Amino acid sequence: MASVREFYKEKNVLLTGGTGFMGKVLIEKLLYSIPDIGNIYVLMRPKRGKSVKQRLEEMLRLQLFDRIRNERPGDLKKVKPLQGDVLFDNFGLSDSDIDNLSKEISILFHFAATLKLEAPLKDNVDMNTCGTLRTVNIAKRLKNLLAFIHLSTAFCYPDYEILDEKMHAPPVKPEDVMRLIQWMDDKQLALITPSLLGPHPNCYTFSKRLAENIIEQAFDDLPATIVRPSIVCPAYLEPLPGWVDSLNGPVGLMLGAGKGVIRSMLCDGSLTAQVIPVDTAINAIIAIGMLEGTRTEKPLVIPIYNANIGHQKPTTWGEVLQIGKDYGRKYPLAWPLWYPNGDITTNETLHFFRRIFYHLVPAYTIDFLLMLLGQKGFMVRIQNRISQGLEVLQYFTMRPWVFPCPNFDNIQTKLEGEERRIFNIDLTAVDRVKYLEDCIEGGRIFCFREDPTKIPYNRSYHNFLYVLDWIVKILFGLLILSFLASWFEPVKDLFSIGEPVIKHLPFLGPAVFDKRM
Repeated sequence: MASVREFYKEKNVLLTGGTGFMGKVLIEKLLYSIPDIGNIYVLMRPKRGKSVKQRLEEMLRLQLFDRIRNERPGDLKKVKPLQGDVLFDNFGLSDSDIDNLSKEISILFHFAATLKLEAPLKDNVDMNTCGTLRTVNIAKRLKNLLAFIHLSTAFCYPDYEILDEKMHAPPVKPEDVMRLIQWMDDKQLALITPSLLGPHPNCYTFSKRLAENIIEQAFDDLPATIVRPSIVCPAYLEPLPGWVDSLNGPVGLMLGAGKGVIRSMLCDGSLTAQVIPVDTAINAIIAIGMLEGTRTEKPLVIPIYNANIGHQKPTTWGEVLQIGKDYGRKYPLAWPLWYPNGDITTNETLHFFRRIFYHLVPAYTIDFLLMLLGQKGFMVRIQNRISQGLEVLQYFTMRPWVFPCPNFDNIQTKLEGEERRIFNIDLTAVDRVKYLEDCIEGGRIFCFREDPTKIPYNRSYHNFLYVLDWIVKILFGLLILSFLASWFEPVKDLFSIGEPVIKHLPFLGPAVFDKRM
């Protein structure tokens, strides 16, 4: 059988999107599991006043790279920053830079993309579609290229009930859309966006679908492969259980619920969660690079891999959220805004009212109190952003998704014994409860920077919020009943039967008895 480590030995890699969630895990895994790998060139741009060198040094100091730093610190020198940007032709590199790369690079991973699902058409197309075309143009100049791995998404064909590992025609030509964003202003683009998107729920999946078509068109000239991961979640094992650096996806929902700011969401709890841990996806991508890079004959159609483990150990969204809720009650997050007791529903009307009473009313109340104290409000702004994010995500949690992935499932059978463990993609034996608990702990530590030793204090505050939550619910219920008693005489007569108790209740007692006395 072919060897992954032997294939990558002394070969140089070019990576776009290396500072993103998946990109960082790819760098770490290549360095740790393939000690003899050549250099890893990471396309980066200066950001927030920091040079690419400074950004790389900052990234390599992350806890993510601890095991390399502790065991083989010298290997970190193999990561080479390359100042450039997929938003520029030729990445903004000089011809001499590209000529040097053309002699050195054997494997190209194209990960760069904007993941802002709610971003406008122009931003998504420029980064995801045009950026892919610019990457293709660079790839064509790499003389020794053995494998070009394009990272797509499993959700780029929403108009199909079954999303097989094959290509489908885009609704419009990518070239036409790329020309549109060049000469139309933002207002004009906003007007035509709905008609362009068609069945697509957002510009992200639309732009990624167009990008796939660009890769397909270039397949005759390039050793290209498309990998379509489902929803990418925190790490299962490597480099650290639960490692995550953003609040995107299900972990963001669980953490937002744990902080008491997400209390209602449209989600069908009976549907299977189509997800994949980031380290499992990266294991597959590295193995795919070897499998496709060692082909002796070019396939007739472009190879496609649906990277998904939803079928290996099916878990519903309801189970995911219940496990998260149970764990959050035992080991609560620090300083939640309110008692975390949110829920999911498929009823849009119920969600609408829950959003008003659980999201908007508290947000406006808090901002009003802050205004009285002379402080600037922030909760309404946060809730508006949460609402936008939920509106985008709810499309993916309210319909079933089917991703047959025979190519992905066969990866494991094509690896030799030890490498099946090193680059494992079989999670059928995984303890899903333990994994989801690790995801929450990862969010606590790596995103919120909370101290786990303070959990006993968190629990005390959590218990206080539990009592407060019930007090507010009871008072609110009594207020509603008092209105009913004031407006409807039969309701008042009914409550008057329980005078010994009712007359002592706030709101309801005065509404029922004050006018009778």
